[in-house]
Amino acid sequence: MQLDATAPRVLVGDDAQPLAGHPSGLRTLFFAEMWERFSYYGMRAILVLFMVTPVAQGGLGFSTVDAASLYGTYTMLVYMASVGGGLIADRFLGASRSVLLGGIVIACGHFSMAAHSLTFFYTGLGLIVIGTGLLKPNISTMVGSLYTPGDPRRDSGFSLFYMGINIGAVMAPLVCGWLAESSTFKGWLAAQGFNPAYSWHWGFAAAGVGMLVGLAVFARHRARLPSAGPMGGISEAAVPQPPLTRHEMMRVVAITILFAFTIMFWSAYEQKGASLNLFARDLVERSLFGWNFPASWLQSLTPLYVILLAPVFARLWIGMGDRQPTSSRKFALGLFAIGIAMLLLVPASALTAQGKISPMWLVAVYFFDVVGELLVSPVGLSMVTRLSPAKIVGLMMGAWFFATSLGNKLAGYFSGFFVANDPGALIRLYGGIAVMLMVGAVVLALAASKIDRMAEASD
Repeated sequence: MQLDATAPRVLVGDDAQPLAGHPSGLRTLFFAEMWERFSYYGMRAILVLFMVTPVAQGGLGFSTVDAASLYGTYTMLVYMASVGGGLIADRFLGASRSVLLGGIVIACGHFSMAAHSLTFFYTGLGLIVIGTGLLKPNISTMVGSLYTPGDPRRDSGFSLFYMGINIGAVMAPLVCGWLAESSTFKGWLAAQGFNPAYSWHWGFAAAGVGMLVGLAVFARHRARLPSAGPMGGISEAAVPQPPLTRHEMMRVVAITILFAFTIMFWSAYEQKGASLNLFARDLVERSLFGWNFPASWLQSLTPLYVILLAPVFARLWIGMGDRQPTSSRKFALGLFAIGIAMLLLVPASALTAQGKISPMWLVAVYFFDVVGELLVSPVGLSMVTRLSPAKIVGLMMGAWFFATSLGNKLAGYFSGFFVANDPGALIRLYGGIAVMLMVGAVVLALAASKIDRMAEASD
């Protein structure tokens, strides 16, 4: 599936035309989220590498354990803040204003990290946490609001929205990683009289620029979105709502059960930002035609796969219609797929005893990562907006990201066991994660029918 012929050549703004047969508002949210994710993944691609780099080389000189722990805590808080962001949108600001305010705070956070100061570093992380909590759940909620209940385009729309996310995520490590790690850019800095050891902060600043572009796109086209209203006033969600019915509660319980399995998924998936980033730096041969490329560039593989595969999945779900697997069965397949990715790291880790390994191992690992991702993440976003009672949809979207946050923290904990010169430790790390995922996939597959009955309960 391709974007329609009216798609802009420069991925900055949008127009009033629909995106591949979807509501026109999807285009606005597509591009706004694309640039927001550029900012997030650009910073994330270099975060752990910056923390473990010696102070003399411009980094923070943290140990692997400390860097992985902070990475896990930061990414956990980024998604955990979505619970508060969903509540604020539901009760006070509304989704549109929450997205706008969140983007401004995120930009301030990235530019704070552009300063060479530990205080500004932590301040920047805190601002990004707060801003993402406001923006992330509410822009996804706005995507769901574009579709009426029962619209078969919903899962397809979220898959396309997910492709926009990953266009930004492909560009981010290439730009921010090159600025942070490239010897070419360091040489240019030195020639201009700047300290080349501070190249990391240029990468962080580039992430901030990306967020500003996203804000410009959203602000320009905000009025045409269903939930975009005039500034000021209190959202309708602030009006007291009746309690949930029994059937609504059953759907909430079904969603919550699937949330538990997403924790497993993200604990494995987020290895790429922590332990697998270090794996790429220390254990992978990063030479292409005699030219060494930054370790962070391999972070572009997974979003590139998403761009290639998201249209395939979007067309698949539309083609299958009512015959497509239920959300719970898609989740089980997703756990199995990423379990295969972790299993591939077992022989790859064993081969590191003989020296650096081919990057093709990570190329294969990230492929199965993405197959799992497309069976879990966009499907989960769609499920939350489809099944959640309207009066708490923002809260439930926040709960989805809360489950994601716990998976991110667990990923940081697991990454603390990374030891570059110990293949046995690596085999235990990735093999243990693989077993956890495979067991989870089997359990979920066996429970899928009951979960589906709860999810489809109606008043």
